[in-house]
Amino acid sequence: MDIFKGQNLLEFSDRFKTDADCKEYLSLLKWKDGYNCNKCGHNASQQRKDFSRICNVCSHIESATANILFHKVKFGVRKAFFICFEMATSTKSLSASYMGVRYGVTEKTARLFMLKIREAMSSSGNNPMNGNVHVDELVLGGQEQGKIGRSYKGKKKKAITAVELTKEGKVKRIYAMCIEDFSTRSLQYMFVNHISRDANITTDNWRGYRPIAKAFNITQINSNKGLNFKALHTMIHQIKSWIRTTYSWVSDFNINRYFDEFCFRINRSQSKKTIFNNLITKMVSADKIYQNQIISN
Repeated sequence: MDIFKGQNLLEFSDRFKTDADCKEYLSLLKWKDGYNCNKCGHNASQQRKDFSRICNVCSHIESATANILFHKVKFGVRKAFFICFEMATSTKSLSASYMGVRYGVTEKTARLFMLKIREAMSSSGNNPMNGNVHVDELVLGGQEQGKIGRSYKGKKKKAITAVELTKEGKVKRIYAMCIEDFSTRSLQYMFVNHISRDANITTDNWRGYRPIAKAFNITQINSNKGLNFKALHTMIHQIKSWIRTTYSWVSDFNINRYFDEFCFRINRSQSKKTIFNNLITKMVSADKIYQNQIISN
């Protein structure tokens, strides 16, 4: 299979000129390991119109977009591909309102599909961070009167961030996730989900990390107003400014999806040529998602 490589929009538009080109690309990824009928389980099929497959036994027809994150995309697969390309290759992505204007869809349609893309951008958790890892917390939101430090009663969105550093002290990987509060019970999920027990972890002197140090190799030092965590605090500043300037506000229900989008691009900054194919592959591997699964009640 000839995968798409690069970040050039003109080359991308030349490669995917029609919906059929996009469906062919999806079909090659979807059935690269062979066909398996989702009705009867048979593995023999024939190709039909728009690169769909028909089972040789039960005659069930499955399209290239069925049962993946492109399931029932009604505004055009090519437009969906362009939105994926924008979110994967751009530095800061675009808001749903601007994405809708750019590709001729409603703001709601753009927002819902972008949330599906962010689902695919989430980490599998199969490759935990190793080596030198710095961890700290952050808050999103404006200043609240009388609420300072790690206040448990504030309305700001609370999160924890971890970065894996190279030997030169540069950011290699980053993960961020929303937490309920700054207690050990909330902080531990970052360590369990994204950090190896063999990693050399550095945090500030917050007492919430002390119980976690029984299971992980944690060194606590004075933050010195962030000077001892320069790379980490640079990334925290970028997360805050990205959400504030691009989206202005994000709901508690979706905040982790936006973190996933930011981390997806940073973690693949050394492989930008294949980042689009990487995203499409993850969207094909994922199961279909309906609207009521990605919006809050």
